[in-house]
Amino acid sequence: MLDIRQTPRYAKYLRKTGWQVEKLNGVNCFIKRIPLIGSVIKIQRPETIPLKKIKNLVKKHYAFQLIIEPKTRMDAKYLKRNNFRLINSPFLPSKTLILDLTISREKLLKQFKKDTRYALRKTEKLIVAKPEDITTFYNSWKKAVGRKRYITPPSRLKILKRTFGKNALFLMTKSGSAGAIFLLGDKIAYYWQAFSGRKGRKELAQYKIVWEGILWAKKSGAKIFDFEGIYDERFPNKKWAGFTHFKKSFGGEGLEYPGCFTKIFISQIFKWKRNTKKL
Repeated sequence: MLDIRQTPRYAKYLRKTGWQVEKLNGVNCFIKRIPLIGSVIKIQRPETIPLKKIKNLVKKHYAFQLIIEPKTRMDAKYLKRNNFRLINSPFLPSKTLILDLTISREKLLKQFKKDTRYALRKTEKLIVAKPEDITTFYNSWKKAVGRKRYITPPSRLKILKRTFGKNALFLMTKSGSAGAIFLLGDKIAYYWQAFSGRKGRKELAQYKIVWEGILWAKKSGAKIFDFEGIYDERFPNKKWAGFTHFKKSFGGEGLEYPGCFTKIFISQIFKWKRNTKKL
């Protein structure tokens, strides 16, 4: 199963948000132009790493930085041998939690922690539904978290929803106290983004929302539910501690990725500048 960042639908989404996308041996490579410098290339969770072709892509787009987030330790070792450097702040979650959706609904519930099953019973009558429009979802998100967190702007949320279509689920409480976005890739469903205000936390709304997302994913044919990130001791971020406890209450298995590797090509900046002067 492909990571969602390697699916055609995700590539289409990034194109619509200003990225260039090129495929090398079936691998999505994302290129972002940086004014006055050149470009940055990122490749996330690829099945293979065609490094020779990637180097040609670096030259073609005058990329001064190449970012690769591999799936396996073997690929990480390969990058290290080729002088890539591991950085302290991965762009993607380096550790996550996954649920097996091929088991029955009853077995899923049994693996949830006692507190989670209690929360689901308590929120049984809580109304959770698709928002009327993206603007309503965005406004509720903004109200719930204030200035504490970055919020994806409405324009990008609309592109995301339009691009993924039936493979995207936006859920929110009736009051807008909590909400979440779920995406479906190659048989993998993702707990993509979420928010919860004071009222949402008090009414345990996110438990109900996640459960509805899991049921949607299962019904849609997903085999795995990915919580899209938990706290990783290798790259500590204290902000992740709280929601990690919440996510772990649903059971599942931990999955670690090697992290983020990068390589800088200073010479590409000078080549880009010489080339633009000629133009």
